[in-house]
Amino acid sequence: LTPAVEAMKQALGSGADMRNMLKQAADAAEKRIQTTIPMLAKKGRASYLGERSIGHQDPGATSSYLMLKKAAEVWS
Repeated sequence: LTPAVEAMKQALGSGADMRNMLKQAADAAEKRIQTTIPMLAKKGRASYLGERSIGHQDPGATSSYLMLKKAAEVWS
């Protein structure tokens, strides 16, 4: 969520409306999902997989992105 929150702050600072703010947050979250694929899960249910979690995108990052995406669609 950190990249999404940063994108929202930036959007608000530039005077964006709620729809655009949520869209920018969803876009930022989507871009960061890919960075979770090579990571070892250390928290949550995926942490039980240990080394087997490497190579899979983080479910928490994915669900955060999906919620932001849907919020942006609904707000439109």
